[in-house]
This record gives sequence, structure tokens and C-alpha cells, in this order.
Amino acid sequence: MSITLPGPTLGVVGGGQLGRMLAEAASPLGVDLVVLDPTPDCPAATVAADQIVADFDDADAIDELASRVDALTFEIELADPDVLAAAGEEHGVSVHPDTETLETIQDKLVQKEALADAGIPVPEFVAVATAEGLERVVEEFGGVMLKAREGGYDGRGNVPVETPDAAAAALDEVGGAAMAEEFLDFEREIAVMGLKGADGETRTYPVTETVHREEILRESVAPARADDAVVAEAESVARDVLDVLDGRGVFGIELFETREGEVLVNEIAPRPHNSGHWTIEGARTSQFENHVRAVLGWPLGPTDLVAPAVTANVLGDVDEIEPATLSGVESVLGAPDADLHWYEKDDTYPLRKMGHLTVTDGDADPDAVSADERDALLDRARELRDGLTFDA
Repeated sequence: MSITLPGPTLGVVGGGQLGRMLAEAASPLGVDLVVLDPTPDCPAATVAADQIVADFDDADAIDELASRVDALTFEIELADPDVLAAAGEEHGVSVHPDTETLETIQDKLVQKEALADAGIPVPEFVAVATAEGLERVVEEFGGVMLKAREGGYDGRGNVPVETPDAAAAALDEVGGAAMAEEFLDFEREIAVMGLKGADGETRTYPVTETVHREEILRESVAPARADDAVVAEAESVARDVLDVLDGRGVFGIELFETREGEVLVNEIAPRPHNSGHWTIEGARTSQFENHVRAVLGWPLGPTDLVAPAVTANVLGDVDEIEPATLSGVESVLGAPDADLHWYEKDDTYPLRKMGHLTVTDGDADPDAVSADERDALLDRARELRDGLTFDA
């Protein structure tokens, strides 16, 4: 392949914070982004070359997007795979990851079935459609996590059901077709950012520990505070997952480490993922740059850890929707070990992702970082994050 600069133009369905960081990573490569998003002046708009304001499944708008770019990708699973495939074929541009992969992942039941059929370890799961059926499953499993089959995001669409008498209300809350998954007594949640490039090349980023509360990712720790056997198993499982998925790009692979040391796949995102934001400062090539490279068929960048890193999400700490004004920023900007990322969203509301900060330890040996060093980084990231507020 012969690559010249300025580079091609990449079309992205979705212009949220992931689209914004894709544009930031693409620019030094000489690649322009055109994003499609229904929110005028979306987070990616100020760094992308242009924005098309339209719904994620607007066939005419996606056709226009395809007519203006050299390749297509997406940063949100709400993109319509059939519309994307048709637009790509009409204008002779590639779509990555593969639209069939997107279709599989959009339905959590179909996703889990595909993984199970491939022999990849997953929690026990079953489709549910009625309250009576869910009641039986809850009795059998001793409680379940009920998940909407489609549309769930950042914990939305997930409802814990601990007793049979809670089944009907939970099914109403998820709004229709659902999947029930066994409750796991897990040691920790972990993630692997997997990468597929041209000619079937695969790479993985170091295993990351993810810390959730109220179903929302709060912090990620790289490398994960897991023993060597669990890390090796997580990497192996992640590569098996990549073998199941078609198309180029980054895949966020969320996993559970059980108390017994098993590694089970939770969910997959066919795009850069919050679990991998630490790669901007902590890896040789960020997940966003590598997604751009992969989608375009360019050589992949190294995924090595260059410094232990902890990312903390900056979430809305207000009680209702209000204009976003973040206070306490000087404490992060004055910290030599921290980097702040602001997503430029106009409004904040409870638990909305508004930005993140990453703390790195440049003095630690990336290949021999101790648990104490990672604990100290996590404490430091939390301290800086907790000094920020929208509740002025």
C-alpha cells in the first residue's frame, strides 16, 4: 500500500465524545473527519472538518456522507447496518467494522449466542419475553441481570431482578424483548481493547481493570490489578472474540473475572470504548489513532503500555439538566501527572459523561508496575476528579 498525505477523508456515524477523540487522533495523520449526528454542534463538530445534522439511521443523510468520504465507520451502535452497507456499496467506499458484525452486536441475545456458539466463555443467559418466563428464570438462577436486547447504553436498559415478584416491573422498564443473565460473584470487571487491521492482523492493548458504580464506568486502571494467569486468560479470550468478528477497527471487549479466576465475556462494543481512554496518554498509539489506521487499512500502531495510567470519568453531579460549567479545573491543570479531556457538551445532567482525566506514572516500570503504584494512581485520579464539580 502506498500512503500519501494529505490523507483521505473518513466518515463517522456519531459525533459524540468518541467521534471528537477520533477527529483529534486523525488530524495529525492528515485525515479529515466528517461526522453525522442529530445534535447540532455535537462534541465532534469543533474538531471535525464538517458535520451532517441528521439521525443515525437517516438513509439520505448517510448516502450524502458516503458520497463525501473515502471510508465509513461508526462510533455508536445506533447506526443502521443495512443503510450503511447500502451507502458504502453505492459509493464504492468500505465500511468498517463490518456491518454484519454491527448487526450481531446490536442485539445482546444474538451477540451472546454468537459467542457461545464459538465456544467463548460467557455467563449463563436466556431470552425472556414475558413476566411469567422471567419469574421462572429468576427462581432458577437466584436472581438475574435483565438486559434490553437492543438500545441499552451506559447502564441504561439493564435492570437487576432479585426476586420473582419484581419481574413484571423490570420487564416493563427495559421495554420489550430482553435477555436475562445470571448474577455473577465476580472479583473485578476487566476489559481488553482489541484491534483488527488489514490482512487479518490482530493486536490487543494491555488488560484494563474497570470500576463501575450504578452501572456507569467511573475509573479504569491500566494495567489491571489481576494476577498473571487471569491477564493471560483475558488476552486469550479477547483474541478468540476477535476471530469471531468481521471487519477492521477497535473492539471494546468487556469481561468479568470471577472469584474462581475464570474470565467470561460480558459485552462487546465494535468501536473505541470508554475502557480504553487511558491509551491516549498511556499507550504508544491510542485506541482512536489505531481505529483510524485500521478502518483505512493503514499499518497498525504499537499497543504497548508506555506508562501505568488511571482514567477517571467526569460525570454530571447535578440534580437536573442545566448548562454545563465545570469548576475546579485549575487543580487538574496544575497537576504535572494529569491530563484533562473536555467533551464540550452544552448541558449536563445526572451521571452524564462530560469529560475525563488521566493520571500517569512516568517513573514506574510499565513491565513491572506494583499493585501499590496502581493503587496510588487510582487514589490520585479520584482525588483530582472529585475536586471538579458542575454544582456551583
